[in-house]
Amino acid sequence: MGDSLNRHARIALTLVGLAALGAGSLTTAGTATADTTPTPIATDGVWGIDYAGGFLTSVENTPSGYQWLVGRRISADGSTVLEKTYRGMADSTGIHPQRVPCDAGPQGCVPTRSFGNTWVGAFMEDGTGRQTAQIHLGSNTLDGKSQPTVTGGRFVDASGRYYVYQASSTGKQYVDAVNPFRYEDVRLTRSITAASVWGSTLWTPGTGNGVVTGYGLETKKTVATVSTGAPCTVKELQVVGRWVYWNCGPTGAAGVYDRTAKKNVKVPSGPALVGDGYLVQHDRTAGKLMLTDFHTGTAAVARAIADLPAGHTTDQRRLTWSVDKFGGDIAYVGPDDVIRIAPSGVPTQSLTGVESNPDDSDENPRVGVSGSTTWDSLWQLSKPANWTFTVKDTHGRTDRTIKGSAASVAVDWDGTNDRGGYPLNGPKTWTLTATAVEGSGTYTTSGKFGYTGGTQGFHDQNGFYYGELAALNSTGSLMLYATTGVGKFTGHRSASGWAAGTAAVPFGDMNGDRCAEMLVRMPNGELRRYDGKCDGSYKPSDRHASLGTGWNGYDVLTAPGDLTGDGLTDLLARKSATGDVYLFANDGAGKLKARVKIRTWSAYTKIVGAGDLNGDGFGDVLALDKAGALWRYDGTGTSQVKERVMVAAHWNASYNAVVGVGDITGDGKNDLVMRDTAGNLYRQTGTGKGSFAARVKIATGWQRFRALF
Repeated sequence: MGDSLNRHARIALTLVGLAALGAGSLTTAGTATADTTPTPIATDGVWGIDYAGGFLTSVENTPSGYQWLVGRRISADGSTVLEKTYRGMADSTGIHPQRVPCDAGPQGCVPTRSFGNTWVGAFMEDGTGRQTAQIHLGSNTLDGKSQPTVTGGRFVDASGRYYVYQASSTGKQYVDAVNPFRYEDVRLTRSITAASVWGSTLWTPGTGNGVVTGYGLETKKTVATVSTGAPCTVKELQVVGRWVYWNCGPTGAAGVYDRTAKKNVKVPSGPALVGDGYLVQHDRTAGKLMLTDFHTGTAAVARAIADLPAGHTTDQRRLTWSVDKFGGDIAYVGPDDVIRIAPSGVPTQSLTGVESNPDDSDENPRVGVSGSTTWDSLWQLSKPANWTFTVKDTHGRTDRTIKGSAASVAVDWDGTNDRGGYPLNGPKTWTLTATAVEGSGTYTTSGKFGYTGGTQGFHDQNGFYYGELAALNSTGSLMLYATTGVGKFTGHRSASGWAAGTAAVPFGDMNGDRCAEMLVRMPNGELRRYDGKCDGSYKPSDRHASLGTGWNGYDVLTAPGDLTGDGLTDLLARKSATGDVYLFANDGAGKLKARVKIRTWSAYTKIVGAGDLNGDGFGDVLALDKAGALWRYDGTGTSQVKERVMVAAHWNASYNAVVGVGDITGDGKNDLVMRDTAGNLYRQTGTGKGSFAARVKIATGWQRFRALF
């Protein structure tokens, strides 16, 4: 995919003096002694805090003497800091993050917004009061999308890749998405209203008291309309899955509309942050954080979950305390500069997928060769989960397994298999399965994509799994007929200059570049290895190496696939004088190993390397006797073949060419192509069990070719 992904440029952050920050001294939270005991994380001062998807964001002093934006990944039970990273400097001089008044000190606090997937949003000031929204994607990268320069910027909400912010200077609200891998224009500029984003749905007030609408940022249309029962045009919205929190202003009525039960739950008024099934408010009079549990459909009496002094700032949300809406708990910082994680004690809803961005935009993503790319995909989950991503081939065999644990899933597959090599080219299926770390729920999704640049399939010269049929015509052109997996040939590439008596053997990779070589026996008996192209036919002058002379002594040269068990295509040759069959193993370095006799097959009129016909991973050989019986010899993977098995007692003996052409039907099973004396071309589809379906005519007029390979 490469540039075709239209990646947004990522701006590298200069991490000056990172070693001096004490990055190696990871802070570990103490294990909570009971479900209601907050977990402490010691700091040297906190100037702003947020919490989402198990990722705790704070602005802190560091050993370097500077303030930095710190990110900590917290275990699902809130007991342990799993990882500590930095998201850029947050000092208050020069170009610096926006600061607002708070109780932490005269320099103020940095409002941040955690997206639930370790991304963090903040406004950066240029030193003159002008601000630009920045999204920190990692320790040293920012989203490169340009944002308007404003003053009075404030993040309204964020969920996965999507976010909303507004600015007092423009009186506008901006809705957008981070696109780290593919471009997708969802940007909206709108008047400032209440707004919340959950997944790819933007929730805003509709027409009439209490009405809110969900607008699909990807579908670009209204996807839901809800009457919440609010007695006003909603002034604040917070959407967390099924829960739609609304209020009529700081002192007005407030409620939570349950989209599943389709009922409104009255909750206390006043500034709140909503989690999964509960909300938290700061009772400044009592000096406590109060939790209201509404997950049952009725608001319970608010209960104190932490002591937090009143301070002097009226609304301290995301300055001294925050709520993880992605199935998490509550984080707050007290006067002792200790951050504490307080469990909510509220059961979470079953795990769901909030938003997905799988890398299915390119039907045939190319990995490992020119235009090398990775398969990049993102999912946002409703709460932390243990997840497994698998890639399987058409036989159902697993190529790659990647695992992780978080409220978000980021898959960055480099195209290699679990052994560090490259799987077979061709159609693949992927599956993501996530299981909730706490509570219930399993989320599963899957898809398909094409894979190229890996190990080429049997008889594949084109670089994308399907077999090609090589044909030499009377004018000396070597033609490679390709397919798109439809069971017949849909186009060809050709190169001229080949003399009569030339014999080609479509082979496999011999030098580790993952392009299949073509072996050609010249009329004088020299065997040449032509370097694989992964695309296009060959002419005699193309880059090649000699594999020796005297090969005219063999009346059969065929590639059965892998007979030795090393994953490399090997060569079989029958000595015309004796009928002895020799194995020339592929050494993987561009040459063939010394021959080893494996059988004597003088009675057969045709010997055909057919690739793996029975699904055991080893190449197989077909042989036609003089009575018209077709036999199969299964490869053992130990440089031998098993005893023969009859495939057909009375096979059509009128065929003058039989080719084990690989998979041309797209079902992952190797097929046969035959030509009769009238020039008709037939296909027998492999069953994957060592046999074939009835023949199907796929072309006529093929008598014009001297030979098929």
